Amino acid sequence: MFTFKRILLFALFLSTSFAFIHAAEDITIVVSTADNSLVFKVDKDKKLRQSYYGNTLKNEDLKEIQSGTIDAYPTFGTSYLNEAALRVVHADGNTSTELVYDSYSTRKISDDVEQTEIVLKDAYFPLVVKLNFKAFLKENVIEQWTEISHTEKKAVTLYNFASSQLTFNQQNYYLTQFYGNWAEEMKMEEVKLTRGLKVIDSKLGVRATGYAHPCFLLSLNDKVQEDAGNVIGGTLAWSGSWNMTFEVDQLENLHVISGINPYASQYSLKPKTVFKTPSFLYTFSSKGSGAVSRNFHSWAKQYGIYRGDRTRTTLLNNWEATYFNFNENVLTGIIKDAADMGFELFLLDDGWFGEKYPRDDDKAGLGDWMVNRKKLPNGLGYLVNESSKNKIKFGIWLEPEMVNPKSELYEKHPDWVITQPNRPLDLVRNQLILDLSNPKVQEHVYSVIDKTLTDNPGIAYIKWDCNRIITNSGSFYESPETQSHLWIDYVNGLYSVMKRVREKYKDVSMMLCSGGGGRIEYGSLPYFDEFWISDNTDALDRIYIQWGTTYFFPAMALASHVSVTPNHITGRTTPLKFRFDVAMSAKLGMDLQPKDMSAEDKEFSKKAIQEYYKIRGVVQFGDMYRLLSPYTSTRTALMYVTENKKEAVVFSYLLKKTISGNTQPLILKGLDSEKMYTLTEIDKDPKSYSWFSPLEGKTFSGEFLMKYGIRFTLYNEYDSKIIKLTAN
Repeated sequence: MFTFKRILLFALFLSTSFAFIHAAEDITIVVSTADNSLVFKVDKDKKLRQSYYGNTLKNEDLKEIQSGTIDAYPTFGTSYLNEAALRVVHADGNTSTELVYDSYSTRKISDDVEQTEIVLKDAYFPLVVKLNFKAFLKENVIEQWTEISHTEKKAVTLYNFASSQLTFNQQNYYLTQFYGNWAEEMKMEEVKLTRGLKVIDSKLGVRATGYAHPCFLLSLNDKVQEDAGNVIGGTLAWSGSWNMTFEVDQLENLHVISGINPYASQYSLKPKTVFKTPSFLYTFSSKGSGAVSRNFHSWAKQYGIYRGDRTRTTLLNNWEATYFNFNENVLTGIIKDAADMGFELFLLDDGWFGEKYPRDDDKAGLGDWMVNRKKLPNGLGYLVNESSKNKIKFGIWLEPEMVNPKSELYEKHPDWVITQPNRPLDLVRNQLILDLSNPKVQEHVYSVIDKTLTDNPGIAYIKWDCNRIITNSGSFYESPETQSHLWIDYVNGLYSVMKRVREKYKDVSMMLCSGGGGRIEYGSLPYFDEFWISDNTDALDRIYIQWGTTYFFPAMALASHVSVTPNHITGRTTPLKFRFDVAMSAKLGMDLQPKDMSAEDKEFSKKAIQEYYKIRGVVQFGDMYRLLSPYTSTRTALMYVTENKKEAVVFSYLLKKTISGNTQPLILKGLDSEKMYTLTEIDKDPKSYSWFSPLEGKTFSGEFLMKYGIRFTLYNEYDSKIIKLTAN
C-alpha cells in the first residue's frame, strides 16, 4: 500500500529492528522463497546489480554468479541507454542521480515471511533509496517496493519513481498482457518482445484496471505453456494510474520496470519525508503459467484478500430485475424469493437513497445517502429485519467516492469535486469524483459508510462501486504547485478510508466493484472479501473473462452471477444449466429473479444452488488447474483439487457445436496418483444430450485419470458438465 509518513532523520540510517546488517564489501544478497532465488551483487564500484532470478540456487553456488553490468535500480543521469526507474531533480536543479550501495539487512517477520532491505545512497546528495523485499517462502511470491527520502535543504522533485526493475538475459521473450474494456475485461494477448520499448499503462487515476490490467506473464525463450517452461508472473498493487515498460536493449537484455505511472504526476518531496511506492508482486515458475497462478492464489488467500480463509456467501442481487424501479413491497418479495431459493444474502443495489433529488436514475441523488422514504417508507432497517426473518443476511450498494451535480452534497460543497476551474464540468455517467486528496472529503466518505452501518445494525455486506475515471484533473485542495500530486494523493486518501472502515467493521463482507472490473488489483483487495470482475454476466463471455482473471486472482473472491436470458448486455440466449455451471466455477450469485422463472427452471435452480454447496469448499479453497483453453479449443475445461488431494471438481463447457460431437479427453491434473477416485456428475440436467452416465459412479486411479483422463461427448453449443471426484 502507498503511504506517506514523517520520520526522524536518524531513522533513515538505522535499522535496529533488523537481525543482520551488512556493510559495503564484496557482497552477495539473496532474496529466497522455497523454490526461487533473486540474487544481487555489489561490484567494485559499489554498484548494485541484479545478477540472477530463477530456481533456487545452493549457497555454495552463489559465489559463482557474475555481478552483471545492469543497475538494479537505474537512475536518470547515469542510465541513458534505457528507461530510468528513478528520475529526480535535486533542490539545486541538478537532474542526475548516482546511487551506490550502502548496506543491507534482513529479518524474519514470521516462519513464512522474510524481509530484506537494501540501502542505496546518492554519491553526492543526501538522498536515500531503500529497496525492500518480502519473500513469502511457501507461496514463492516476492513483494517489492521502494522508499525514497532525503535531507536536502529544499524539496526535491520526483519525476520517475518505480517500484522495481527486473532484468533478464535470454534468447527470446514472450509477453502475455491482459486488456479489455467495459464488459470485455481481462482478455489475453501474447506477443514476442523485440528490440525497443513496449509500454502497457493506465492514466485513468482511479479504476486502474478499466482498459488494461497491471499484470503480465513473461515467458522466457518459448511461448507460454500451462505446465512447462520458465514463466514470470507480475502484478502491481495499486488503484491509480500505473506503468509497466518492457525494454529489450542493444545486448538483448530485457528490462521490466513497474510502478506508478509518472505521467503528469511529478511529486515534490519535502526533506525528511518518505515516499513509499506501491508493491510489485512477482513469482517465477519453471513449470509453466499454471504454477504461477497457483502461487498467486495461495499468496492471495493468506495475504492479498481480506479473510482468505473464510467461505464466501451466495447472494441474490435485485439490479437486473428492477434497476432503479422498486419499492418496499417489491424488495420484500425478492428477499423471500432469495431465502426460498437457498441463497444466504440479499443485496440491494443502486437507487435506494436521495430526498431532495431522488435516485430514480443515474442523473441525480448520488452523494445524498439518505433513504428515499417514497420507495422505502420504513427505511433500511425494515429490510434488514425482513431478511433476518427469512434467515438470510442483508447487503447494500454504495458509491461513496462519487457525486451527481444534481445533489444536495454538490450544492453544499462544489469545491469537493475533482475538476478544473474555469472549465465546464466533464461528466462521466452523469457524475463527478470527490477529491480524496482532501482530508475533509476523506472524513465525509468514511462517515457515509459509518453512518449507513451504524444507523442500520445488521447490514452484513457492502457492494462498493466506482463508476468513472478522472478527467479535468484539478483539485481545490492541492496548491497550484502540487496539482500533479492529485493522482497519487487520491489513492493514498482512498486507502486511508478503506483501512478505517475495515478496522471498525471487521465482520462486514465487502465486494470491490468498479463498473465491472475497473478496480481489480491487490492495492485495494486486502480490504475486500471479493470482487465483481465484469458487468457482463453472459456465461460464454464470462468463461473468457474468468479465464484471464484467475491467472492472478483466486476464484474464491470472483463473484459470478447467473443472469436473465437473453442477456441484458449481449442479447445472447444460453441454457440455464450452462449459466449455472459457469457461475459455479467461481463464487456463485444470481441476478435472475425467481418471480420471472418457470416452475421448472425455479426447481432446477434450487437444486443447482444446493449442488454448489457440495463443491463450494473445493472451488473456493482448492488448487486450480487449467485443462483446455477457450483460446485454443472449442471445448474448455478447468478443475480444482483440495490440498489433501481427497476431492476435486472438473468443469467442462462446449463453446461451439460440431456435427458428431466433441470427444476431447480431459487429462486431469493435480491428483494423487496412488489414490482411487469415484466420479459423480453434479448439477445434472435430465434434458441434456451430453453423455456422461457410463462413467457415473465409476472409480479410477489418480494415475489413470492424469494419463488417460476422462472421456465423454459434448454435443451442442453451451453443453456443460461438472464432475466431482472423491477419493476412497
